[in-house]
Amino acid sequence: AVRPGVLTTYAFDGSSGGPICFTGEQYAMSTRDGASSELMIFLQGGGACGPNGCDAVEVAQPVVAPSIGILNADDPGNPVADYNVAYLPYCDGSLWMGDRDIDTDGDGINDRMFRGAQNLSASLDVIVRTYPAPSRILLAGNSAGGFGTHAALPLVRKLYPDVPIELVNDSGMGILSEGGQETLNEYWNSSAFFPASCETCIGEDGNLTDYHKYQLEEDGELRMGFISSTRDEVVVGRTMMDGATFEVELRQAMVELEDAYPERFRSLISDTDEHTFIVKQFDFLVGDTTVRQWVTDILVGSENWVSVSE
Repeated sequence: AVRPGVLTTYAFDGSSGGPICFTGEQYAMSTRDGASSELMIFLQGGGACGPNGCDAVEVAQPVVAPSIGILNADDPGNPVADYNVAYLPYCDGSLWMGDRDIDTDGDGINDRMFRGAQNLSASLDVIVRTYPAPSRILLAGNSAGGFGTHAALPLVRKLYPDVPIELVNDSGMGILSEGGQETLNEYWNSSAFFPASCETCIGEDGNLTDYHKYQLEEDGELRMGFISSTRDEVVVGRTMMDGATFEVELRQAMVELEDAYPERFRSLISDTDEHTFIVKQFDFLVGDTTVRQWVTDILVGSENWVSVSE
């Protein structure tokens, strides 16, 4: 039985190739029972570890969702305060996509375990057992977790084939340098997340705009909301992109997606260099709305859910 407010933490044994943090720490996630039939699956972020630089969270902490922003169950103004919540902390270094262990120092012992796919899959196994029949799902994430929502989406859909899904991607937009995703896919063994039938899912410019279009095309019960800033200092810095190029490509991608799926895609774009909003800056003002109100509008089906771009 679901008991509102009850928190449960699940730790996994990664010794035989299962879920684990990328430097060998134990992986764990948690659930929090709500008072409704709705479910939020939240993917936390924290950097990335690639062949050209490694800067990612190494420990799955906290395994219990912090009580701020969209994760705050005690805030009556939080539109998901009464949702059941599955909180997936991030420590895989591979944007939730990796499936490969690597020996980086040549001593014959693997020292980077990129098991984002296992961490994600094992967590979803827990989630579907705990909440087998939600009335709808909010799949949300910030930073690396925002990026990870698109890896998680097909897995969530397979487990919940008939449940409406709202996807909120905060600061993980898939605006990348040319060749960047292919390099990461080779390093992490993550190319399986990109369908072979979608030859342009990774664009020639490096962006994943067609990947998002593909997901919207394949899933009529899906709505997407993207939140970003035009000069996101973290994403621009880590992708080694020029800030002006990032802004142009971000704005173009948002227009393309909404033109293609005007009923099911919206964006919220702040003309700043801020990074992540739905947890740490839920009341951040963009144009004439706040992040909180914009997320509320998507969830209540309001006609006020429109794209806002400064």
